[in-house]
Amino acid sequence: MFGFKCKSVFTVMCLLISSFVFLISPIRSQDTEKPKLENDVDKLCYTLGVNVAKTFQMINVKPNMEILSKAIGDVLENKELAMTEEEMQNCIRTFQQNLMEAQMKKREEEAVKNEEEAKKFLEENKTKEGVVALPSGLQYKVLKEGNGPKPKETDNVTVHYKGTLLDGTKFDSSYDRGEPVTFPLNRVIKGWTEALQHMPVGSKWQIFIPPNLAYGKEGNQRIPPNALLQFEVELLEIKPAEQENDNTVQIPSQ
Repeated sequence: MFGFKCKSVFTVMCLLISSFVFLISPIRSQDTEKPKLENDVDKLCYTLGVNVAKTFQMINVKPNMEILSKAIGDVLENKELAMTEEEMQNCIRTFQQNLMEAQMKKREEEAVKNEEEAKKFLEENKTKEGVVALPSGLQYKVLKEGNGPKPKETDNVTVHYKGTLLDGTKFDSSYDRGEPVTFPLNRVIKGWTEALQHMPVGSKWQIFIPPNLAYGKEGNQRIPPNALLQFEVELLEIKPAEQENDNTVQIPSQ
């Protein structure tokens, strides 16, 4: 779920447009017929055009095609440019700064919204039949109770799991990959570490992890900021702990 780095996106956009400048011709917005792509150059022109357009869509900016075409024509016809190199560099820096600030503001607003939705959901969810609420804010529901041992924080565990957001979006699943995953229990998000220590081997639980026990305000590439995470987890096996390292296992996997 979850953003992109503004600098890299803007760099890509500039590179694409720089390449595109040697190939593009003025675009007629009302054309409805598919262009005839008769050779490799035609195909390359169309490919670059599609990528330039997608990049503008990604940064939510509608290009002025008249100005874009004029700039391309000026370069190809060796005309005097309307802006100096310094002015163009300043324009890029200003645009990039504004874009980064807008993205940061949007993410902060999303974090506040997600935190409020998570609190509301947990308040309602803890009153439902079968849901157990722990002091930390973690909640779980037993779907199948096993009769095996419970893991310690320092154990390695083998599990099958599926993770979803509040809106039902699935962001990760060991079931989809066709095999369970094994990891040190103290190398995952806090909600997993806490919940699985209560689970006997052979159990299948539904786990509701509040943002502060998941990825918090930062989120990650697939997890929005302050997102509440829901998991269905099967605890299959406890394995002897191996030598510890500094690597944190990502659940969801990266």
